[in-house]
Amino acid sequence: MKPVAPGTVIFHRYRGYGVITSVNLLTGWISARFGSEGRTLDLNLCADQVQHADGEPILFSHARPDRMPHARLMAMVRELHRAGYQRLYLYSWPKPSGLHWRWHLFTGPRNWMQRAWREGWYGSGAEYNLNPTMGWGDLPGATTTDLASALARFDPQGLAYALGRDEDHAAWFETVCDALLPDYAYSLGWDHRDGPLPASLPVIPVRRGVPEYKGPSLPWPPGWAGLWRSSAQRDVVVVRSIRSFDLSTDSDR
Repeated sequence: MKPVAPGTVIFHRYRGYGVITSVNLLTGWISARFGSEGRTLDLNLCADQVQHADGEPILFSHARPDRMPHARLMAMVRELHRAGYQRLYLYSWPKPSGLHWRWHLFTGPRNWMQRAWREGWYGSGAEYNLNPTMGWGDLPGATTTDLASALARFDPQGLAYALGRDEDHAAWFETVCDALLPDYAYSLGWDHRDGPLPASLPVIPVRRGVPEYKGPSLPWPPGWAGLWRSSAQRDVVVVRSIRSFDLSTDSDR
């Protein structure tokens, strides 16, 4: 299905040609302006028989678009890994509401907890629902190659930091992409305070109507379990220090 985004020219059987002004890929509702009308018209892509300008039907209910960009980002990162940019990493985690997932691309040292933040290298499904672009000059529905090229033009200095070898992570990422794409993505949204580390990598669908993931169990990224064990040990030390401080304060009183 062709991309549906603000600026897309559409055709309606009663209103003629119009332009989408806003879209919500989560619900399937759009707003569009037709001709010289000052007000926009709200339309449902599942029921209002909206077509693209060339007459192609928009089959939203039959071929639902991705409501989050994570699968497209995974495909782009895999392609850049194959081109030698193996120090490029994708972190994804849920919002507190659990309705959308955030994403963050970072480069350089593989430090999941202290990631380098660069403008345009992060976002969320909530933003993508309204405008299905990543935010670095890419077009809706851009191919994996076009997406990577747009990122290189947008921030060549940032992408240069990703040039280098991280074979352990690149091999893990290739395995995960082979198992999940194009219908699923992974989440790293786990906190040791919620309980022990799950045995396998959490998997999320990128659109509605996708059946529950039935593929093989996937491992966490290289070094992930050790990272959290170290963090838990530090927390134990901090708690013990606080308790020791409290006891010494009570004795002074």
